Amino acid sequence: MWIDSNAYIGHWPFRQVKNSSCRDLIERMDANDISASVLTNINGIFYKDTQAANKETYEEIRCNRKWEERLIPFAVINPVYSGWREDLHESIENLGMKGVRIFPKYHRYGLDLPACVELVKRCRDLEVPVGLTLRMVDSRPSSWLDISNEWKLSDVMPIVKAVPDAKFMVLNLSGSTHLETEDLDLFKKGDVFMDTSGRNVLDLRGLMDTFGEEKFGFGTHSPILDYKTGALRIASLREDEADAQTRANLQSGNIKRFLGL
Repeated sequence: MWIDSNAYIGHWPFRQVKNSSCRDLIERMDANDISASVLTNINGIFYKDTQAANKETYEEIRCNRKWEERLIPFAVINPVYSGWREDLHESIENLGMKGVRIFPKYHRYGLDLPACVELVKRCRDLEVPVGLTLRMVDSRPSSWLDISNEWKLSDVMPIVKAVPDAKFMVLNLSGSTHLETEDLDLFKKGDVFMDTSGRNVLDLRGLMDTFGEEKFGFGTHSPILDYKTGALRIASLREDEADAQTRANLQSGNIKRFLGL
């Protein structure tokens, strides 16, 4: 079994993104033997009212009840927007969202913003994870209208320190993964999950040795990135680097535990 922990629907405003609907995602999953996908609506990054994107996701999944068994939606919440508390409640309690994604770089706030800390604490109390993305797209060939600065792993530590007992997903590891000793100890103790899509997951075995095997799992960051690389990083592990159980955990076991599936 394979579960994709990092997939998207929706449109990217600065370049054409194909295969951007739930139907497209299900077709990719079927073609690649993927059992389930955690998905986020890209539109929520760019809509002023992120809840409109969350409702789009909900309505699209409702189009086919069979999809509900395979698609695991996360809500995009912007704590700068005045109605975010109501959006969070509606998303989790009424729309059936299984987690929250935040995009501080695009929504122009810091992780030390009091409303952001409050949001993460509310997610902790609701027992749902908060997803942070180190990079959405490579800034080098991106549009001049897009943001140009990207995160390193150390950049997410302020919110981990502020709410250490929350559940965090750190996705698309594209910048430096170095942490100072004190931060590394806190990160390793926390309930954190990271996916295999980012360009800095070249030495997956080394990252697992540093952070813990249980903190990693398959992710694609598709359709922005290709659908194969995240899986190939698991498949390319040598027999002495990963036994059958470790591979099964990377394919689906770790994300199932993390999300309580």
